[in-house]
Amino acid sequence: MKVISRLIQPILLDTLTKIPIAFLNGPRQCGKSTFVLDNLDKIGDSKTAPYITFDNVTQMAAAAASPVSFLSSFEGPVVLDEVQMVPDIFRALKLRVDELRRSDKTHSNGRYLLTGSANILALPNLSESLVGRMNVLTLYPFCTAETNGGQGTGLRRILSMEFSEMRFRDLSILDAIKTATYPEIFDKNESEVKTWFDGYVATILQRDVKMLADLEKIAALPSLLRILASRAGNVINDADLSREVGLNAVTGKFYRNILKMMFLSVDVPPWFRNIGKRLVKSSKAYITDSLLLCYMLGIDLEYMMKNRPDLFGHVLENYVAMELVKLINFTDSNVGLYHFRTSDGKEVDFVLENRDSSLWAIEVKSTDSVSAADFKSIKILEEHTGSDFKGGIVLYAGKEAIPFGKNLWAVPYHVLWQ
Repeated sequence: MKVISRLIQPILLDTLTKIPIAFLNGPRQCGKSTFVLDNLDKIGDSKTAPYITFDNVTQMAAAAASPVSFLSSFEGPVVLDEVQMVPDIFRALKLRVDELRRSDKTHSNGRYLLTGSANILALPNLSESLVGRMNVLTLYPFCTAETNGGQGTGLRRILSMEFSEMRFRDLSILDAIKTATYPEIFDKNESEVKTWFDGYVATILQRDVKMLADLEKIAALPSLLRILASRAGNVINDADLSREVGLNAVTGKFYRNILKMMFLSVDVPPWFRNIGKRLVKSSKAYITDSLLLCYMLGIDLEYMMKNRPDLFGHVLENYVAMELVKLINFTDSNVGLYHFRTSDGKEVDFVLENRDSSLWAIEVKSTDSVSAADFKSIKILEEHTGSDFKGGIVLYAGKEAIPFGKNLWAVPYHVLWQ
């Protein structure tokens, strides 16, 4: 099988030089274990760090029985895989790191690389014990740049509004979506992809979730995920979602948070300021993988593009959302991803905001042509944000980047896989 480099590697290795613990989380089967195994000789100052996986029941039992003693048995850097299976290890890690800092602070960084298939930021009692001792990074399934030889520079191009000399690849948007997925299926056919997702979804919803939460109505999770897939890119109303799957509002919101914690869905929060205009302040939800979205809908991607362009538009927006999420993860920028929507229906699909309040707007179109009217909502955002607005683009199916005014561009999709 072709070895594909992950663009998060330099960020992770740099993190390990600055802090004792790096936690690499992300969806199950997104490639965390393979990535870590390929980098064992680069972790800390050891030649090869030991790799311990808590998918191994014996290792899990040993760590759970005496977490402090388990950690103390390793003198140098160590990798602990699927740490969410031994929640007591987090308290022991705090004690161990504090001990290492007292005895040899100069060599306390890069001691532990953790991986996990659950977002521990959603479990404050675990993550708070490691504040100041751990940085959390997220590895998602492949992005298109990784599977097609790109360098992950698309986000930098958007932030700099620099679209000249882009490398054009003869890659259709369908192929881009198909390869921006889990390592096991990025080069598989439709039948193989469906079979793989049959087992994948069942494993997560029937096994992994039970290890983290005791859900009385766990059978509702597949239905909830399916409804979220049908509403990908829509503003979320938890009360409506809950009613549709037969849950009360509180339980429904908790169950949706479980899907986020397992990296099956992602929320893009609303962008708003006190700009004298009523804005929608609810998040939009997306499915972490666009092929998973198609699987949950039971519709083939190519059929959807040819016969259901309205539905394909939602899949395309989902794809762009997740590509932006991945590209943000590959940089050391302080960029956040948001959406913009007014109460009277004016909306911008995505807003990028830097820590210094600089803003960039992104609209997504499925057509191969763009008109000035496609920038209407972007200009509304520009009017209300003044000098903070740095530029806006309309992503489209064409092959050329075309200016539509000062810092306004129509830009081909392939900017995402530079």
